[in-house]
Formats: sequence, structure tokens, C-alpha cells
Amino acid sequence: MRLILLGPPGAGKGTQAQRLVQRHGIVQLSTGDMLRAAIAANTPIGQKAKDIMARGALVPDDVVVGIISERMDKPDAKNGFVLDGFPRTVAQAEALNRLLKEKNLNLDAVIELRVDEDALLSRIERRIAEMKARGETVRADDNADALKIRLDAYRAQTAPLITYYGQKGALKTVDGMAGIDEVTAAINAALAAPDSSVGRQNTARA
Repeated sequence: MRLILLGPPGAGKGTQAQRLVQRHGIVQLSTGDMLRAAIAANTPIGQKAKDIMARGALVPDDVVVGIISERMDKPDAKNGFVLDGFPRTVAQAEALNRLLKEKNLNLDAVIELRVDEDALLSRIERRIAEMKARGETVRADDNADALKIRLDAYRAQTAPLITYYGQKGALKTVDGMAGIDEVTAAINAALAAPDSSVGRQNTARA
């Protein structure tokens, strides 16, 4: 099974990705983790990414796609994967489509965790207040203002993917504001529906 998880910061993608990994025997592909692993392994593309990052520049899409390609070829990804943090833009989604086509692979579904942004902000503010009350350290970037900036970036760059994959008939939307177990159950139900697989669907709804 090959999946993409979409949703704004704080939607619970990481938690649900781990549950999908355990349920389906697939691997979680996090772009940040893959970049660090490629650099640590000193692969040619990892070295290229390291040089780019050393200059303080953003790693370009072609390098990220190359790292994802390398990771997909590893034995533990044979049963499939769940992509977390990629694609972030329509251009990246199109690059991913080309990569999958080259490897003769289908994308089974794109899961959107739909959440209410105001509720997300209230949730993080409540969590911060609880942490402070317990005397715990709060990260500098773990606050409502930082989340608002990240939500703005998501809305501008990544939200268009909802339309993009929706037009391909690949999108499955679940209520990300429900409890963790309820979200997991909704994802499992969506994946059990008979219309999965981007590669095998027509685009009549496009």
C-alpha cells in the first residue's frame, strides 16, 4: 500500500502514519529523516544535499525526489509506504507521479486529515498552558503565533494539493478533529473502499 498523508501542522499526521505503518507493514517516509539518512550514508545524492544545505540553501525538488527514489528501492519499502511531509506543492506532486510511473508503482490513496484551524490554535494554547502549569519546558517554536505562520504556509503551498488529488479521484478526507482512535478507524474505512488506487482510477471527476 502506497499512501500520502495531507493535513496542516498539528493535524496528527505523525500519529496516524505510525498506525498505518503498524497495520499494513509499510514504512513511513519522512523527507527530513530521509535527507539526514542519505547525508549520514554519504550517498551521491546525500552528498549533494549536504553541500546545498551547507550553503544555507533549500534542497531543490529534484534532489528530494532523488532521495525518495533511493528510499523506495530499499527492501523494507517493498510492501509500500506512507509519505509524510511530501509532496508539499503541486510541482512536487507531479514529480512524484513521474517517479512512481518510472518505477511502475501506483499510489493507492491520498488521505486528508481535515481540521478546524481555530480549534487547532485553541488546542495548542491549552497544551502550552498545561505544560507551563506542570513546570515543563515549552519549545520556542511551540506557540500559537508560530503555528499561525505554519498554517499560512500550508494554506498557500500545500492546500492546493487537496484540489489536485481530488480531481484525480484519489482523495479520501477524514475528520481530523475526532479522537485519535476515531480518526484511525475512519482512515481504515476509507482505505477499505473499493475505489482506491490513483494509478487505476479514471479522471472523470477532474
